[in-house]
Amino acid sequence: MNFLLKRNSFTNNFRNCLFQRIIFFNSSSANKTMFVYNYHNVTSNSYILKLPGNNCKRFCSGDSSGPPTKKMATLMNFPEIVWPSFFKSIRNFIFATLIIKPYFDREFTLSEFVRGSKQAVEIVSSKLAEGDYTSLKGLVTNDVLTNLQKSISTMSLAQREELSIKSDDIYFSFPYQIGIIFSDDSNNRRFVEITMVYHALRGLSVMKARGEEPPLNMGMLPEYRTRILICNYRFVREFTKGVEEEWTINLLNHFKPTDLIDE
Repeated sequence: MNFLLKRNSFTNNFRNCLFQRIIFFNSSSANKTMFVYNYHNVTSNSYILKLPGNNCKRFCSGDSSGPPTKKMATLMNFPEIVWPSFFKSIRNFIFATLIIKPYFDREFTLSEFVRGSKQAVEIVSSKLAEGDYTSLKGLVTNDVLTNLQKSISTMSLAQREELSIKSDDIYFSFPYQIGIIFSDDSNNRRFVEITMVYHALRGLSVMKARGEEPPLNMGMLPEYRTRILICNYRFVREFTKGVEEEWTINLLNHFKPTDLIDE
């Protein structure tokens, strides 16, 4: 799967849009960070949206203070996603098999997408750690790239090095949510957005090369806990007829599960 991606200005604007107000709480975090989204025409909570014009905004609350040095620095303000949702997983299967594959892309499969997305995570995370923003153009949307530059500029060298993830260190991954987006204009533009979650253990690839396997209860062991990292990446692609677009990242974040426990 090709993740050398093009910028999509239309979908950049979409993620800055709020429609009718719905308030979500970050249930995976002890401090219950509040995010406000206003969605228009949400169909049975299925995340099929119709886009209005550009007179819209997005608001979210967050702590503007810098993270403690022992914690990972925040890349973007977004609720941390750790585990799958049973009901979202059912909708994801329906969207992928009954809508995306027959009507958008007959070669699309979730398994192939997940495999290619891991490679994208490795490339993007390594470029962020190196501060190579030029190479990230086309891989992430321009507005996200600007936010990432601001966040990384406040990080120490050690914090930046923590961002790099190898695809072989990812031991668990899943699509958390698939969204199908239709524009509300005469162009009938349509987009697919997939939010992915990756669990990684630093040094896992080295362990496997030595013939070692991490214990099943590694999350409870101090020597492993600090090496576990979770990444949230959101990919978007336009599937309008006659438009040749590739998957682009329009949101990403890295965090440690221990940081959520400490909160």
